[in-house]
Amino acid sequence: MAFLAYRVEEDSSAEKPVYTTGWQSMEDSDLPDGDVVIEVHYSSLNYKDALSASGNKGVTRSYPHTPGIDAAGVVLSSSSEEFAAGEEVVLFGYDLGMNTAGGFGQHIRVPASWVLKKPDNLTMADAMAWGTAGFTAALSVQKLERAGIAPGKGPVVVTGATGGVGSVAVALLSKLGYEVIALSGKPEQAEFLTSLGASAIIGRDEVLALKGKAMAKPLYQAALDTTGGDLVSALIPQIMPEGAVSTCGMVAGIKVEASVFPFILRGVSLLGVDSVEIPREDKQSVLNKAAAEWALPGLNDLTTDLGRSELDATLKKILSGQGVGRYRLNLAQE
Repeated sequence: MAFLAYRVEEDSSAEKPVYTTGWQSMEDSDLPDGDVVIEVHYSSLNYKDALSASGNKGVTRSYPHTPGIDAAGVVLSSSSEEFAAGEEVVLFGYDLGMNTAGGFGQHIRVPASWVLKKPDNLTMADAMAWGTAGFTAALSVQKLERAGIAPGKGPVVVTGATGGVGSVAVALLSKLGYEVIALSGKPEQAEFLTSLGASAIIGRDEVLALKGKAMAKPLYQAALDTTGGDLVSALIPQIMPEGAVSTCGMVAGIKVEASVFPFILRGVSLLGVDSVEIPREDKQSVLNKAAAEWALPGLNDLTTDLGRSELDATLKKILSGQGVGRYRLNLAQE
């Protein structure tokens, strides 16, 4: 069966490889082996997708390739008893869109162990308003709460607050009753962040000024970091006793420098958040929460809908750090 897919192709004939992108017609026979064939209705855009589309070999090893680490759609056929034709399903993480043809194609074929049951009270479109970025935000909040972070104990600062992960984190923390401080390098987005529930907005320079200090005044109960690098280093000394820092990103760097003092004198915890390879039951659990007690009625307000023709430019926007909120791709819309 024919379908359209956004393909990234590599021309390695020059000294430096050149990557071109575009929508192409493909057949189901072009798809990799797997148990479940899915007609993708919606996908979402994430920083990792932008990296894959730009030829980043740390994300995608070989080209041509179809990015898209998220997908929501309808099962066309299945060799697994877990899923039946016509069933609505959701996928995020594992190897989808990295080295396996992903959700920027109207059809995908994947192992059954990657597929999640879509809750009845969550539409496919809403699932992709969350996407990997939103689910990573939810997993970060869950990790902090398991470490003892709770409303009323002090503010929680969110880094990269205008991005896909950060914006959902601000909205979710606010819904759950936390005092949220949004950290952003985009002062022009202050109104957007306030609309999500942030009680205050601070700039990166304000936090980075304390980088290198072993201990600083404890200002935050916790930090939900989406960027990595120096911001994590600067925030650790500013966390209250028995507080925590979760981190899930690396757009600002992969190295963190910190004194042991905040860990041994204040009992601060540093928590890593993985949304890719965690067990399927954990992914299903957070998806169910997104459909129930953690549902965000305003999520569509921070989500920009795209058709296929808008995908290329938006990926470049995200790669340059200019993305705001969430982006949802409708595979049926030109």
